[in-house]
Amino acid sequence: MKVLLTGATGYIGKMILPILIEKGYYLICCVRDKKKFYVANTIKDKIQVIEIDLNKKETLNAIPQDIDFAYYLVHSMSSSKNYIELERQSAINFRKAINKTNAKQVIYLSGIVNSEVLSKHLNSRKNVEIELSKGNYALTTLRAGIIIGSGSASFEIIRDLVEKLPIMIAPKWLKTRSQPIGISDVVKVLTSILGNVKTFNKSYDIGGDEILTYKEMLLKFAEVRGLKRIIWTVPVMTPKLSSYWLYFITSTSYNLAISLVDSMKIDVVVKDDEIKELLQIKPLSYKECIQRAFNKIEQNEIVSSWKASIVSDKLDNRISDYINVPEFGCYKDVRRREVKDLEECIERIWKIGGKTGWYYANWLWKFRGYLDKVFGGVGLNRGRTNQNHIHAGDNLDFWRVLYVSRDEKRLILFAEMKLPGEAWLEFKIQGNMLIQTATFRAKGLTGRAYWFIVYPLHVLIFKGLIKELTK
Repeated sequence: MKVLLTGATGYIGKMILPILIEKGYYLICCVRDKKKFYVANTIKDKIQVIEIDLNKKETLNAIPQDIDFAYYLVHSMSSSKNYIELERQSAINFRKAINKTNAKQVIYLSGIVNSEVLSKHLNSRKNVEIELSKGNYALTTLRAGIIIGSGSASFEIIRDLVEKLPIMIAPKWLKTRSQPIGISDVVKVLTSILGNVKTFNKSYDIGGDEILTYKEMLLKFAEVRGLKRIIWTVPVMTPKLSSYWLYFITSTSYNLAISLVDSMKIDVVVKDDEIKELLQIKPLSYKECIQRAFNKIEQNEIVSSWKASIVSDKLDNRISDYINVPEFGCYKDVRRREVKDLEECIERIWKIGGKTGWYYANWLWKFRGYLDKVFGGVGLNRGRTNQNHIHAGDNLDFWRVLYVSRDEKRLILFAEMKLPGEAWLEFKIQGNMLIQTATFRAKGLTGRAYWFIVYPLHVLIFKGLIKELTK
C-alpha cells in the first residue's frame, strides 16, 4: 500500500517514516527540494520522493493517483506573519489534489481546540481541519497540545528556559494549563490509526495523564536535569514583551515566539481519552518523556527501533539511516576536508585512541584525561577495548563507541568524561570528503560557559585532527 507523507523533512515526519517502512508501506515523500532530502540506498526501493509546494497548485500534479492513504503534517506558523491564510489555502490545494487520487484516508495532526476562545494559531489549525474535512476521503484528526521529545519546538524551548535561567521572572501565562504528551506516544497513535476504519471521519484529543501548568512543567524539567530553579510570575509582561522574552532566551524564531505566546494563554486540555482506550495505549508520564528525550541518541522512538532491528533484524536497512546526533540547541564544530587516500583515512580513524593516540596535540588529549581523573572521571587510562578492532559499545579512552560501520565509513563516539553536558564526536566519509563533527549539548549556564572557554582549544585540536586523518 502507498502512503503519501507531507512534512517528510519535519520533526514528526522523520519520526514516523522508518516505522511506516517497517510496517511494509511504500512511501511517497513530499519535499520542496529533493537535494535537501537524503534517502539511504537501503530504502530507495521503498520510497519515492516528489517535489511539491502546497501553495503552488501546479506542483501538486506530481502526487500519484494510486495512493491509499495520506498524512498532512505541515504548518506555516514560523515562516510567515500571514500564516493563517497560507495554511488555509494549503489545505484547500491539498484537498483538491487528494480528491483526484484513490486515497481512502487522510490523517491530520492538529492542536487541541476545546477552549471557547482560541488563539490565532489554534484557530488556524481548526480552519485547516474544516477545509480537509470537505474531501471525498475519510479524515482522521489528532489534536495534541505540547509534544515532549528531543528536537520538538516545545521541548527545546522548555529546555532553553530551564537550563539558561536559574531565576525566572516570567509572564502570568505560566499558570495556563496544558496536557503534554511524549513524542513516542504521538508516533504510536499516528501509525496505529493508519487504515483503521474505526477512526475514519473522527477527531481525537491526545495527551498524557497529567494536567500541568507551564510553571509546573518547567520545574519538573529542572528536577529531571538536577537543576534548582526559582520562578516568579508577574502580571505586567505584555504579549509583545513575552514574545521578545522567548525570542532572546530560547532558540525559537520571533514569528514562532509570537504564535506560541498567543497560544500559551489558552488551556490545552484533553476532553476525552477515547483514542487511548481504542488503541490500548498507556501514555508515558511527563518526567518519563523528559528522561527518554535525553537518551544518548537523539530520539527514544528511533532508539527503540534500532534495538529491535539489532535483535530481530525486521528492517532490512542500515541502522545508521536512523541514528542522528542531536541538532537542536547544540553547539557544533563541523569540519570538512578532502580525503587523499580513502583506505588510509579509514584505517587511521579505525585505530584512533589507545596506543595510537589522537594524531595531533596528544599532550592536550592526555592533559584533558588527567583533569578528568582528578574530578572522578574515567580518564584516558582505560584506552581501547581492542587495539585492532572496534565495535559498538567498546571503550575508546574517555569515549564510548555508539555506532561503527566500516562499509558505511561512519563512527560515532559518545563522551563519558566529566562534562557539564553531553558530547559526541562523529566521523563520516561521503564521496571523497571526511566530515568531522564535534557536538556539545550544554547543561545549564555552566555548560554554556564551558563551551566558550574551551572553544579555542577545540579549534586547535579538531583542525589538527582532521588534517592528520586526511593527509
